[in-house]
Amino acid sequence: MKESRLFKIVYYILENGRITAPELAKKFEVSVRTIYRDIDVISSAGIPIYVTTGRNGGVQILENYVLDKAFFSEKEKQDILAALQSVSVVSNTYEKDMLTKLSALFNVNSDNWFEVDFSRWGSKEQDNTTFELLKNAVISHKAVCIMYVNSWGNKSKRKIYPIKMMYRAKEWYIKAYCIDRADFRIFKFNRIIEMQILSEEFTPMEYPKSADEPKQKYNTISLCFPKEMAYRVYDEFEASDIKEMENGDLIVTTEMPEDNWLIGYLLSFGTQVTVIEPAYLKKILSDEAKKIYEKNKA
Repeated sequence: MKESRLFKIVYYILENGRITAPELAKKFEVSVRTIYRDIDVISSAGIPIYVTTGRNGGVQILENYVLDKAFFSEKEKQDILAALQSVSVVSNTYEKDMLTKLSALFNVNSDNWFEVDFSRWGSKEQDNTTFELLKNAVISHKAVCIMYVNSWGNKSKRKIYPIKMMYRAKEWYIKAYCIDRADFRIFKFNRIIEMQILSEEFTPMEYPKSADEPKQKYNTISLCFPKEMAYRVYDEFEASDIKEMENGDLIVTTEMPEDNWLIGYLLSFGTQVTVIEPAYLKKILSDEAKKIYEKNKA
């Protein structure tokens, strides 16, 4: 995201000439402080960008300067275009315009050779809205107030400082500092049911690696699936954790968190899963299935 904005700033100034930092901040929807940081990054890359003060002051690039397209190798040009193409998949801003302009600058065709869609089926508009709002909050370092539903279905109102967005295991997450818990937390996008971007700005911070360590207890479990479930087993488990038996059954041995989510997940396989071990998990699953039967029997 940041690299895309830097290209846009350079291109915009080359195209339009001197402009004030507040005007740039408004155009690119970031803070003035962020614009000045971007200027430092652009300058360190060897582009003669500078700031003048006074009545006719502003941000400008040395007159007659031309972005040298020969600075990049052919592979680097293709990589830059591919990176921007992937960014445009999850952003509603103007990366596609940037692709066209850079393609012309590099004299390289921007082939539409891959397609990625991170949104859920039937939820594209809502997912894109959530993505855009949180992306802007991360970039501009704005606090966010959210209504969040945890894995137990409990709702809570949280004030967070969004630090970084993360896509992992087919899901979007936001890494943040939670004011209410006074600790770093990871929030799942589709569990955020209400959201408000606040005017409060926070000092940029790093999300500590130690906070990525799972707080839940993970235990080894062993499961058996019939061969008819191969399509889902290979989608949802590591190939190295799967052992195919002579009769076609699939044995999965893996580590998973033992909580309500695990029970719900195993129940989603219906009669197509057998818990081999641990024995107590087998009993928990059996008891839960009996409750479902009693509640729904005719």
